Amino acid sequence: MTHDVFNQAPPFSGHDVFADATLVAGVTREGAGWATGELHRLGILAGSEQAMEWGRLANEHPPVLRTHDRYGRRIDEVEFHPAWHELMTVAVENGMHATPWSSARPGSHMARAAKFYIWSQVESGHGCPISMTYASIAALRHTPALAADWEPLLASRSYDFGLRPPLGKRGVLAGMAMTEKQGGSDVRAGTTRAEPLSDGGYALTGHKWFNSAPMCDVFLVLAQAPGGLSCFLLPRVLPDGSRNAMHLMRLKDKLGNRSNASAEVEYHGATAWLVGEEGRGVRTILEMVNLTRLDCVIGSAAGMRYGVTRAVHHTRHRGAFGRKLIDQPLMRNVLADLALESEAATVLMTRLAGATDRAIAGNQAESALRRTALAVGKYWVCKRAPVHAAEALECLGGNGYVEESQMPRLFRESPLNGIWEGSGNVAALDVLRALGREPEAQEAFFSEISLAAGADRRLDDAADRLRKSLGDVADIEVRARRIAEDMALVLQGSLLVRFAPPAVADAFCVSRLSGDSGRSFGTLPPGLDLDALIDRAATAPAPASSASSMGLR
Repeated sequence: MTHDVFNQAPPFSGHDVFADATLVAGVTREGAGWATGELHRLGILAGSEQAMEWGRLANEHPPVLRTHDRYGRRIDEVEFHPAWHELMTVAVENGMHATPWSSARPGSHMARAAKFYIWSQVESGHGCPISMTYASIAALRHTPALAADWEPLLASRSYDFGLRPPLGKRGVLAGMAMTEKQGGSDVRAGTTRAEPLSDGGYALTGHKWFNSAPMCDVFLVLAQAPGGLSCFLLPRVLPDGSRNAMHLMRLKDKLGNRSNASAEVEYHGATAWLVGEEGRGVRTILEMVNLTRLDCVIGSAAGMRYGVTRAVHHTRHRGAFGRKLIDQPLMRNVLADLALESEAATVLMTRLAGATDRAIAGNQAESALRRTALAVGKYWVCKRAPVHAAEALECLGGNGYVEESQMPRLFRESPLNGIWEGSGNVAALDVLRALGREPEAQEAFFSEISLAAGADRRLDDAADRLRKSLGDVADIEVRARRIAEDMALVLQGSLLVRFAPPAVADAFCVSRLSGDSGRSFGTLPPGLDLDALIDRAATAPAPASSASSMGLR
């Protein structure tokens, strides 16, 4: 009798991850409604017990570096658990790595963003090579001859793992290596040298402190060429089948992101090809940075959604003090607040994905909006992820603190996107830089906000305060984080006022814009419709049809 199990939540599986009202509305609104069917199929797979098990195994059996074979030959290979390959196969077969670049269909980047959001809730570590492959194509297009050779392979939906001559593979993936020991975010401080060769290539000699996803087939690398800091394409295996002189020194022992490999590397005359022009390396990778920043926002929003759905699931089934946790007034405040933060992150993510579609298609107004809104979103959504994950974990109590719940994994992962592609200060200063250098960027931002003008006095007042703050240039760099935060909140508020149910918009405006809340989650003021917020964060059972019968894995 002592081992009867009761008052425990059932397994968190068997639901459709795409059945997320905010995401579904955003996908339709941003022009990707045509992808709804495949998004539901992916969502059912993402909510399955099998997919959750892949995520668990990929993290419990992290990658292992093999620098040499048993005979002493250098091989520089990274081994992964089969579960990692299952996750990667689904991601690649569903086009999360590059499909928008081979499709002229409007909304392709939004459809891809939705898939990345869904599948990241299974396991986020494998999203690193997927994200970098997606972003690398934008940089490669600076050199059409290289893009002609590599883009079809990068966009292929075949996951072909292993170190072989890349141009003979069914599909390839890309990583990148930008930062060095002495530089970090200051990539111009890099000392890796690139010496021109007689055949038009370059020989790279130096090191990188963070080489993301070193198991990939090809990398974008920054190095100092005779003309200055430049961007290069560096393959792991050369066309003749020999290993390029890129040596993996060790894998990073990271806080989170355990399933994915990150390495310190050295180049000893490694062969590479110039991407773009000499001396314009930062400009060449700029769009790549923007696209990976978009994925940082998507990944953080996905983590928030996973955290709040787990919290709601647990509290719906767990009883304490004579009633279910979800029926306790204070717990309802916490859950509603977590749901509100998640919804605000998701609606901003979908707007940024839609702006990416239109900016790449040549829409100048959307491009101007994206220049500020992307940095704003990167700063704020990624900043909110760790505190959100901690509160969601706390909703599960001691059950949430053990590895089996998967909540510790979510918590360890949550700071990553705030660091990746520019930490908080870098993102906040990028906001000021865009506003200062490009007046049209500020105009586009406030034009977006004005679409909700007059709908809520609290939003209008917050927008007025923001205008005044931006007009005061005294100590503006010291205030950069506050400005980025205010811009994010006003932008999120305007989107919720326009697109969310009134109960959601009202709760956001009163708590985030007029300041009627505390500094922690669960401090929403009385009188709000908490039921409406919590209900939108609850999962529902997936249809009887299994993911496998619907054509997925």
